[in-house]
Parts: sequence; structure tokens; C-alpha cells
Amino acid sequence: MSCETYENKAAIIAKSLVRSRALKFGSFILKSGIISPYYIDLSWLLSSPEDFERVACVVAEEMRQIILERNINKLATIELKGALMLPHIACALNIPCIVIRKESKIYGLAGRIAGGEIEKGERFIFFDDVITDGRSKIEGIKPIEDMGGVVDTIVVVVDREQGGREYLERIGYRVKPITTISEIVSKLLEMNSIKRELAEEIMRYVREAKANSGAYS
Repeated sequence: MSCETYENKAAIIAKSLVRSRALKFGSFILKSGIISPYYIDLSWLLSSPEDFERVACVVAEEMRQIILERNINKLATIELKGALMLPHIACALNIPCIVIRKESKIYGLAGRIAGGEIEKGERFIFFDDVITDGRSKIEGIKPIEDMGGVVDTIVVVVDREQGGREYLERIGYRVKPITTISEIVSKLLEMNSIKRELAEEIMRYVREAKANSGAYS
């Protein structure tokens, strides 16, 4: 996995999301019930191997630095979207990874952990596609902590800037977004890949979300 060094991370992510159509514009209801003018679905990267590789490479380089600096033992994510990319990243970094199921499996190798075991004291990077209010990250982190693992850092591809990062940091987690939606919109404007009216609509949405993010405190 060889990363391009001539572009910054936000530009690489922005280009890849647009080319793979993983970034969509319209009216979308989020898990929280909030209506958003855009939606990011990293599963669409599967339809564009080149863009999948570019995004995975950026994430891997971010994780590589964290692993070197903070004594990380394993990577983890929760199904589904993070799990589509993390095994590829883990192989590139030569580090084990596990996937947290959203519900316990009741047959075969039962439980919520797929891909291995969690030993007490193991330190994890927890990976996911985006962060909104941060609540869904707790769903994936809790089984790791219940089994004695330590989530050292949460890495997400895009921070939607709706209070999730701040919420998780307030309760003690270290959060590292690769980029933010504001940075992506700025890069798309530079590339003439988004109409200014749409960019302004999204930035208004982001400002309002930031103003209302006290709801997640």
C-alpha cells in the first residue's frame, strides 16, 4: 500500500468520495432522526477499487503513526461499513483486527466479537467511517471494554461536526478524524465539484449543528 504524498488528506478523501459516489447530496434522515443535506456511505468505495485504495491508504498512514507512538495491539470496528475497509488496512499494517457485531451471534462461535479474542489490557484503535453525535461509537467500544480491552484512540474518516468528537472527548476518549465535512466541502469548491449554493447549504447545516451540539453533552 503506497500512499500519494503530493495531496493533503482532505483532498484525497474528497476526490475519492465524489468519484465513487460515496458522498451523496439530497435529503437524508440520519440514525439520530436529524435530516441532513448530504450523506456519506463508504460502502460505495467498493465500486471503485482505486478510490477504496486511496482512502484506505490515508487511514493506514494515520494509524501507523498512532501505533508507533502509543503501543497499540489491535484494531477494531463495528459492522458494517468500517468492517468493509479495516481488514485491508490491518493487513497493510501487519496488525490483528476484530469486528464487533451489532448483535450477539447465537450459533457457532457465539458472541459479539468476530476475528479473534480480546485479552485484558490490550490497547485498540477503534475505526469507523463517520462520527455524528458519537453515540454509536459507544455501542462498538463497550464490548471491548467489557472484556478488559482499552480503546486508546478512535479514528474516523470524516467528522460531520455535529458534536460527536467533543462528546467522546468529554467522556475521556481520544478522537482522530482524518478530515471534516467542512474541509471536504472546501476542497470540492476548489475542484469545481460542487455548486456554491449547495456548499453554502451544507456549511449552514454544519454551523447550526455546531450551535445545537450542546444537546449531546
